Amino acid sequence: MRAVVTGGAGFLGSHLCDLLIEKGWDVLCIDNLVTGSEANVEHLRANPRFRMLRHDVTLPADIDGSVEAVFHFACPASPVDYLRLPIETLEVGSLGTRHLLELAQAKGARYLLASTSECYGDPEVTPQPETYWGHVNPIGPRSVYDEAKRFSEALTMAYHRARGVDTRIVRIFNTYGPRMRLGDGRVLPNFVYQAFQGEPLSVYGDGKQTRSFCYVSDLIAGIYRLFEIDHHEPVNVGNPREMTILEFAEMVLKYTGVRTGIRFEPLPVDDPKRRCPDITKAKRLLGWEPRVGLEEGLERTIEFFRETARAPQT
Repeated sequence: MRAVVTGGAGFLGSHLCDLLIEKGWDVLCIDNLVTGSEANVEHLRANPRFRMLRHDVTLPADIDGSVEAVFHFACPASPVDYLRLPIETLEVGSLGTRHLLELAQAKGARYLLASTSECYGDPEVTPQPETYWGHVNPIGPRSVYDEAKRFSEALTMAYHRARGVDTRIVRIFNTYGPRMRLGDGRVLPNFVYQAFQGEPLSVYGDGKQTRSFCYVSDLIAGIYRLFEIDHHEPVNVGNPREMTILEFAEMVLKYTGVRTGIRFEPLPVDDPKRRCPDITKAKRLLGWEPRVGLEEGLERTIEFFRETARAPQT
């Protein structure tokens, strides 16, 4: 069995490659390394079941041989990246999604789209169930990511309904763990980077906006379970433990062991005030819920960042 994983050298994609190989799949990892890193898959290089192809998925690619699964994870995911690459982000969600759906159709492969909780925008319903259509500003600065993912969901459902492609859609909520880029613009890497630099942690607005953090191994396990079942509509996968950003910042200070304090900065445009998944569907369909506690996950992730910071730069 052979799987194609786009964005396979990224944070989530590389962990997915690990799990697939563990389960006996051959994996073709496709990444243009704009936000991914070869270091994330370096440990797989010598594995005969793993192959890396440097390629931009917004361009067609000829994939020889059989393919039984296509996992579309390619896309800039942090605000720093998608605000720096707005057009590229939209192209990955549109052109890239179509190319991968075409590949799945041609090969008779099952297709899974990595979508996002950002489809819900700045929600007026909490926790967010899959039936909620969202509250998104279609022309704001964040829209390049939000609307790219919403379009990719629509295109995925269209290929399923009109062309019979066997599709899955996972809506991923805030995830953390080893292989995140330190200071990549997402909340945890930013906090840890600032703590390591001896700087106060930047909390935007009053810090009362909420997030729900899922450890990466839990998320990838949930995604694989979704891939295995026969269900075509979106499923939330995330941790329903909701907490304020201010509470989270205090936890990071505790686990990094620094006393740099917190500084408050203006809230970015369209920043969601609340983010918490309703995982009723995941529990019912997948028998899944997160297992790694936030305290344990933070310790693991901060230790990874410490090792990364100590590693020699080449």
